[in-house]
Amino acid sequence: MTHHLPAGSALAGPYAVDVSPQTAGWGYSGLRVLQLPPGGSHTFDTGDSEWIVLPLSGGCTVGVDDDFGHDTFELAGRTSVFDGVTDFAYVPRDARATVASADGGRFALTGARCTRRLPARYGAAPDVPVELRGTGSCSRQVNNFGAAGVFECDKLIAVEVLTPGGNWSSFPPHKHDEHRPGEESVLEEIYYFEFAGHDGTPGLGYQRVSPSGPGRDTDVLAEVRDGDVVLVPDGWHGPSMAVPGHHMYYLNVMAGPGAERAWLICDHPDHAWVRDTWPDQAVDPRLPLCTAPERSV
Repeated sequence: MTHHLPAGSALAGPYAVDVSPQTAGWGYSGLRVLQLPPGGSHTFDTGDSEWIVLPLSGGCTVGVDDDFGHDTFELAGRTSVFDGVTDFAYVPRDARATVASADGGRFALTGARCTRRLPARYGAAPDVPVELRGTGSCSRQVNNFGAAGVFECDKLIAVEVLTPGGNWSSFPPHKHDEHRPGEESVLEEIYYFEFAGHDGTPGLGYQRVSPSGPGRDTDVLAEVRDGDVVLVPDGWHGPSMAVPGHHMYYLNVMAGPGAERAWLICDHPDHAWVRDTWPDQAVDPRLPLCTAPERSV
Protein backbone atom coordinates (compact mmCIF):
# COMPACT_ATOMS: atom_id res chain seq x y z
CA MET A 1 0.00 0.00 0.00
CA THR A 2 1.18 3.55 -0.77
CA HIS A 3 0.44 5.53 2.37
CA HIS A 4 1.45 9.01 1.15
CA LEU A 5 -0.67 10.23 -1.76
CA PRO A 6 0.71 13.55 -3.12
CA ALA A 7 -1.80 16.01 -4.53
CA GLY A 8 -3.15 14.74 -7.85
CA SER A 9 -2.21 11.12 -7.33
CA ALA A 10 -5.63 10.17 -5.92
CA LEU A 11 -7.60 12.05 -8.58
CA ALA A 12 -10.50 10.17 -10.15
CA GLY A 13 -13.34 11.46 -12.31
CA PRO A 14 -14.81 14.63 -10.80
CA TYR A 15 -12.84 14.25 -7.56
CA ALA A 16 -9.48 15.89 -6.83
CA VAL A 17 -9.16 13.22 -4.12
CA ASP A 18 -10.96 9.89 -4.22
CA VAL A 19 -9.96 7.44 -1.48
CA SER A 20 -12.32 4.50 -1.07
CA PRO A 21 -12.05 1.38 1.08
CA GLN A 22 -11.16 -0.48 -2.11
CA THR A 23 -8.33 1.84 -3.17
CA ALA A 24 -7.01 2.14 0.38
CA GLY A 25 -7.08 -1.63 0.89
CA TRP A 26 -9.15 -1.55 4.05
CA GLY A 27 -12.76 -1.91 5.15
CA TYR A 28 -14.46 1.35 6.07
CA SER A 29 -13.02 4.88 5.70
CA GLY A 30 -13.34 7.02 2.58
CA LEU A 31 -12.73 10.59 1.43
CA ARG A 32 -13.56 12.55 -1.70
CA VAL A 33 -12.74 16.18 -2.48
CA LEU A 34 -15.08 17.73 -5.04
CA GLN A 35 -14.20 20.92 -6.97
CA LEU A 36 -17.20 22.70 -8.51
CA PRO A 37 -17.12 25.68 -10.89
CA PRO A 38 -19.65 28.50 -10.47
CA GLY A 39 -23.06 27.04 -11.21
CA GLY A 40 -21.68 23.51 -11.09
CA SER A 41 -23.30 20.45 -9.56
CA HIS A 42 -22.49 16.80 -8.96
CA THR A 43 -24.77 13.86 -8.16
CA PHE A 44 -23.61 10.65 -6.52
CA ASP A 45 -25.14 7.52 -5.01
CA THR A 46 -24.10 6.90 -1.41
CA GLY A 47 -24.22 3.10 -1.74
CA ASP A 48 -23.25 1.26 1.42
CA SER A 49 -21.65 4.33 3.04
CA GLU A 50 -22.76 7.32 5.09
CA TRP A 51 -21.28 10.72 4.16
CA ILE A 52 -20.80 14.20 5.57
CA VAL A 53 -20.57 17.00 3.01
CA LEU A 54 -18.16 19.58 4.45
CA PRO A 55 -17.37 22.84 2.61
CA LEU A 56 -13.63 23.56 2.41
CA SER A 57 -14.15 26.77 0.45
CA GLY A 58 -17.42 28.22 -0.76
CA GLY A 59 -21.01 27.31 -0.01
CA CYS A 60 -23.39 24.83 -1.57
CA THR A 61 -26.80 23.22 -1.60
CA VAL A 62 -27.05 19.52 -0.75
CA GLY A 63 -30.12 17.67 -1.99
CA VAL A 64 -30.85 14.15 -0.72
CA ASP A 65 -33.31 11.70 -2.26
CA ASP A 66 -34.15 8.27 -0.84
CA ASP A 67 -37.08 6.02 -0.09
CA PHE A 68 -38.21 8.42 2.65
CA GLY A 69 -38.49 11.51 0.45
CA HIS A 70 -36.39 14.57 -0.39
CA ASP A 71 -34.34 16.89 1.82
CA THR A 72 -32.48 20.07 0.88
CA PHE A 73 -29.79 21.69 3.00
CA GLU A 74 -28.27 25.12 2.35
CA LEU A 75 -24.64 25.28 3.51
CA ALA A 76 -23.22 28.78 3.98
CA GLY A 77 -19.69 27.33 3.99
CA ARG A 78 -16.62 29.56 4.36
CA THR A 79 -13.91 31.31 2.37
CA SER A 80 -11.21 28.81 3.37
CA VAL A 81 -10.48 26.25 6.06
CA PHE A 82 -8.57 28.94 8.00
CA ASP A 83 -11.41 31.48 7.94
CA GLY A 84 -14.09 29.85 10.04
CA VAL A 85 -15.95 26.80 11.27
CA THR A 86 -18.49 25.62 8.70
CA ASP A 87 -21.89 24.06 8.64
CA PHE A 88 -22.30 20.64 6.99
CA ALA A 89 -24.80 18.03 5.85
CA TYR A 90 -25.12 14.34 6.73
CA VAL A 91 -26.17 12.06 3.87
CA PRO A 92 -27.23 8.48 4.72
CA ARG A 93 -26.42 5.25 2.94
CA ASP A 94 -28.75 4.00 0.19
CA ALA A 95 -29.53 7.52 -1.05
CA ARG A 96 -28.76 9.83 -3.95
CA ALA A 97 -27.17 13.21 -3.20
CA THR A 98 -26.60 16.31 -5.34
CA VAL A 99 -24.08 18.98 -4.37
CA ALA A 100 -24.60 22.28 -6.23
CA SER A 101 -22.79 25.60 -5.83
CA ALA A 102 -23.84 28.93 -7.34
CA ASP A 103 -20.41 30.51 -6.79
CA GLY A 104 -18.28 27.36 -6.97
CA GLY A 105 -15.99 25.89 -4.33
CA ARG A 106 -14.33 22.80 -2.90
CA PHE A 107 -16.22 20.30 -0.80
CA ALA A 108 -14.98 17.34 1.21
CA LEU A 109 -17.12 14.19 1.29
CA THR A 110 -16.09 12.25 4.37
CA GLY A 111 -17.46 8.71 4.31
CA ALA A 112 -17.62 5.35 6.02
CA ARG A 113 -19.15 2.01 5.14
CA CYS A 114 -21.95 1.35 7.60
CA THR A 115 -24.96 -0.84 8.30
CA ARG A 116 -27.50 1.51 9.92
CA ARG A 117 -29.40 4.03 7.87
CA LEU A 118 -29.77 7.29 9.80
CA PRO A 119 -31.84 10.28 8.63
CA ALA A 120 -30.36 13.05 6.49
CA ARG A 121 -29.54 16.04 8.70
CA TYR A 122 -28.08 19.54 8.77
CA GLY A 123 -25.16 20.36 11.08
CA ALA A 124 -25.09 24.02 12.13
CA ALA A 125 -21.70 25.72 12.48
CA PRO A 126 -22.54 27.29 15.88
CA ASP A 127 -23.12 23.76 17.25
CA VAL A 128 -19.60 22.55 16.34
CA PRO A 129 -17.48 22.25 19.53
CA VAL A 130 -14.10 23.99 19.08
CA GLU A 131 -11.47 22.38 21.31
CA LEU A 132 -8.03 23.80 22.09
CA ARG A 133 -5.88 20.72 22.62
CA GLY A 134 -2.39 20.70 24.11
CA THR A 135 -0.30 23.69 25.20
CA GLY A 136 2.97 25.35 24.24
CA SER A 137 4.42 24.07 20.97
CA CYS A 138 1.88 21.21 21.02
CA SER A 139 -1.10 23.60 20.88
CA ARG A 140 -3.67 23.00 18.17
CA GLN A 141 -7.37 23.56 17.48
CA VAL A 142 -9.83 20.73 16.87
CA ASN A 143 -13.21 21.40 15.24
CA ASN A 144 -15.22 18.39 16.40
CA PHE A 145 -18.00 18.54 13.79
CA GLY A 146 -18.27 14.76 13.33
CA ALA A 147 -16.73 13.49 16.57
CA ALA A 148 -18.17 10.56 18.49
CA GLY A 149 -20.53 11.89 21.13
CA VAL A 150 -21.06 15.16 19.22
CA PHE A 151 -22.90 14.24 16.01
CA GLU A 152 -24.60 10.89 15.48
CA CYS A 153 -23.30 8.62 12.74
CA ASP A 154 -23.18 4.84 12.47
CA LYS A 155 -19.43 4.39 11.85
CA LEU A 156 -18.01 7.72 10.67
CA ILE A 157 -15.81 9.90 12.89
CA ALA A 158 -14.47 13.12 11.34
CA VAL A 159 -12.76 16.22 12.77
CA GLU A 160 -10.69 19.17 11.55
CA VAL A 161 -7.36 20.12 13.13
CA LEU A 162 -5.69 23.51 12.73
CA THR A 163 -2.06 23.82 13.86
CA PRO A 164 -0.26 27.19 14.07
CA GLY A 165 2.97 27.47 12.10
CA GLY A 166 5.91 25.99 14.00
CA ASN A 167 3.79 23.76 16.23
CA TRP A 168 3.63 19.97 16.49
CA SER A 169 0.23 18.33 16.20
CA SER A 170 -0.88 14.70 16.64
CA PHE A 171 1.57 14.60 19.52
CA PRO A 172 2.37 12.61 21.54
CA PRO A 173 2.25 9.89 18.85
CA HIS A 174 -0.72 7.63 19.39
CA LYS A 175 -2.40 4.63 17.83
CA HIS A 176 -5.81 2.97 17.52
CA ASP A 177 -5.10 -0.36 15.83
CA GLU A 178 -6.03 -2.91 18.53
CA HIS A 179 -9.37 -3.81 20.06
CA ARG A 180 -8.97 -3.34 23.83
CA PRO A 181 -12.38 -2.63 25.38
CA GLY A 182 -12.48 0.69 27.16
CA GLU A 183 -8.88 1.52 26.22
CA GLU A 184 -8.32 1.38 22.46
CA SER A 185 -10.48 1.04 19.36
CA VAL A 186 -9.61 -0.09 15.83
CA LEU A 187 -9.95 2.83 13.41
CA GLU A 188 -8.62 3.34 9.89
CA GLU A 189 -7.64 6.99 9.46
CA ILE A 190 -7.21 9.42 6.58
CA TYR A 191 -5.31 12.72 6.86
CA TYR A 192 -6.06 15.37 4.20
CA PHE A 193 -3.80 18.48 4.31
CA GLU A 194 -4.02 22.14 3.40
CA PHE A 195 -1.63 24.98 4.32
CA ALA A 196 -1.72 28.75 4.67
CA GLY A 197 0.65 30.46 2.25
CA HIS A 198 2.73 33.55 2.94
CA ASP A 199 3.32 36.30 0.33
CA GLY A 200 2.59 33.85 -2.45
CA THR A 201 4.79 31.08 -1.03
CA PRO A 202 2.88 27.82 -0.43
CA GLY A 203 3.09 26.16 2.97
CA LEU A 204 4.20 22.68 3.85
CA GLY A 205 4.62 20.30 6.76
CA TYR A 206 5.73 16.80 7.71
CA GLN A 207 3.85 13.70 8.80
CA ARG A 208 5.23 10.69 10.64
CA VAL A 209 3.70 7.23 11.06
CA SER A 210 5.81 4.46 12.65
CA PRO A 211 5.26 0.72 13.18
CA SER A 212 3.43 -0.25 16.37
CA GLY A 213 4.11 -3.99 16.47
CA PRO A 214 4.22 -7.24 14.53
CA GLY A 215 1.92 -7.06 11.54
CA ARG A 216 1.38 -3.32 12.10
CA ASP A 217 4.28 -2.00 10.09
CA THR A 218 3.08 1.22 8.46
CA ASP A 219 6.13 3.49 8.16
CA VAL A 220 5.82 7.02 6.75
CA LEU A 221 7.96 10.14 6.91
CA ALA A 222 6.47 12.47 4.32
CA GLU A 223 6.71 16.10 3.33
CA VAL A 224 3.09 17.11 2.87
CA ARG A 225 1.62 20.01 0.92
CA ASP A 226 -1.79 21.32 -0.18
CA GLY A 227 -4.05 18.46 -1.23
CA ASP A 228 -1.81 15.64 0.02
CA VAL A 229 -3.29 12.62 1.76
CA VAL A 230 -1.73 10.20 4.25
CA LEU A 231 -3.39 6.84 4.96
CA VAL A 232 -3.01 5.32 8.43
CA PRO A 233 -4.26 1.72 8.56
CA ASP A 234 -2.23 1.12 11.74
CA GLY A 235 0.80 2.37 13.63
CA TRP A 236 1.86 5.25 15.85
CA HIS A 237 0.87 8.45 14.04
CA GLY A 238 2.38 11.80 14.85
CA PRO A 239 3.83 14.24 14.93
CA SER A 240 2.19 16.34 12.25
CA MET A 241 4.63 19.24 11.97
CA ALA A 242 3.71 22.68 10.61
CA VAL A 243 6.75 24.63 9.35
CA PRO A 244 7.18 28.09 10.90
CA GLY A 245 5.20 30.81 9.16
CA HIS A 246 2.58 28.50 7.66
CA HIS A 247 -0.49 27.30 9.53
CA MET A 248 -1.46 23.69 8.83
CA TYR A 249 -4.94 22.21 8.38
CA TYR A 250 -5.80 18.57 8.24
CA LEU A 251 -9.09 16.76 7.98
CA ASN A 252 -9.23 13.41 9.79
CA VAL A 253 -11.65 10.71 8.64
CA MET A 254 -11.91 7.56 10.76
CA ALA A 255 -14.04 4.41 10.87
CA GLY A 256 -13.61 0.82 11.95
CA PRO A 257 -15.29 -2.49 12.70
CA GLY A 258 -16.09 -1.95 16.37
CA ALA A 259 -19.67 -2.12 17.61
CA GLU A 260 -19.02 1.05 19.61
CA ARG A 261 -18.32 4.26 17.69
CA ALA A 262 -15.53 5.62 19.86
CA TRP A 263 -12.14 7.32 19.49
CA LEU A 264 -10.05 5.41 22.03
CA ILE A 265 -6.30 5.86 21.67
CA CYS A 266 -3.05 4.67 23.20
CA ASP A 267 -0.10 7.09 23.51
CA HIS A 268 3.40 6.00 22.52
CA PRO A 269 5.08 4.94 25.78
CA ASP A 270 8.26 6.88 24.97
CA HIS A 271 6.40 10.17 24.59
CA ALA A 272 3.27 9.92 26.75
CA TRP A 273 4.97 12.00 29.46
CA VAL A 274 4.62 15.07 27.25
CA ARG A 275 0.95 15.34 28.25
CA ASP A 276 2.03 15.82 31.87
CA THR A 277 3.85 19.03 30.90
CA TRP A 278 0.81 20.70 29.38
CA PRO A 279 -0.70 22.10 32.62
CA ASP A 280 2.53 24.09 33.21
CA GLN A 281 2.40 25.86 29.83
CA ALA A 282 0.03 28.32 28.21
CA VAL A 283 -2.02 27.57 25.11
CA ASP A 284 -0.52 29.19 22.02
CA PRO A 285 -2.01 32.73 22.00
CA ARG A 286 -2.62 32.48 18.23
CA LEU A 287 -5.42 30.04 18.95
CA PRO A 288 -8.17 29.75 18.04
CA LEU A 289 -7.21 30.42 14.42
CA CYS A 290 -10.91 30.66 13.59
CA THR A 291 -14.20 30.38 15.44
CA ALA A 292 -17.73 29.21 14.86
CA PRO A 293 -20.31 31.91 14.07
CA GLU A 294 -22.65 33.00 16.81
CA ARG A 295 -26.09 31.49 16.72
CA SER A 296 -28.62 34.02 15.45
CA VAL A 297 -31.43 34.81 17.88
